[in-house]
Amino acid sequence: MIDLSTLIAYVAVVVGFVFIPGPATLLTIARATSSGTKVGIATGAGIAAGDMFHTGMAIFGISAIIAASAMLFSIVKYIGAAYLVYLGIRAIIEKAPVDPTAGALAIPAGKAFRQAVLTEVLNPKTALFFLAFLPQFVRPENGAVMLQLAVLGIVFVMLGLFSTVVFAVSAGRLGSFLRRNPTMLKWQGKVVGGIYCALGVRLALQQR
Repeated sequence: MIDLSTLIAYVAVVVGFVFIPGPATLLTIARATSSGTKVGIATGAGIAAGDMFHTGMAIFGISAIIAASAMLFSIVKYIGAAYLVYLGIRAIIEKAPVDPTAGALAIPAGKAFRQAVLTEVLNPKTALFFLAFLPQFVRPENGAVMLQLAVLGIVFVMLGLFSTVVFAVSAGRLGSFLRRNPTMLKWQGKVVGGIYCALGVRLALQQR
């Protein structure tokens, strides 16, 4: 099972990550602002459901790789590290949207949920992110790798869902604040990018 110190460090990283506005947060804000809090929460729930799917895929894929070959694990590790650094650089250099709610249309909660699930499930970047992120906190000496990955994935999904619900509930005020503060949007991309890059470097240096 995951040791307490690793779990605390993981939760601290994830909390910092999910509460920094990113694509999922901006989508939730857009839905909540245009269609109401209920639709925003439904969007967050859909994103969480999609992330659970990716967690399951990561659990079985990573567990098989770790059990089968140290070389394969290293290959996946370095690909994951390079991808995280790539995402970080993209986030740093990309221009932030002027208005996160631009183009948003009012839709029912059920449709918002289904769209969010499909958007998250069909996003290869999300799949690669889970494959790159979760193994950083797995310690083979702590027992079953599959169980550790399951716990880490569920914790990530639950904290992510909590953050999107918080943003959905306060979307009216937050959306207005972001629109009045383009500098905030500009710097959030650089912060997110820095986190991605740091995670990529850490993954590359991690031993099996």
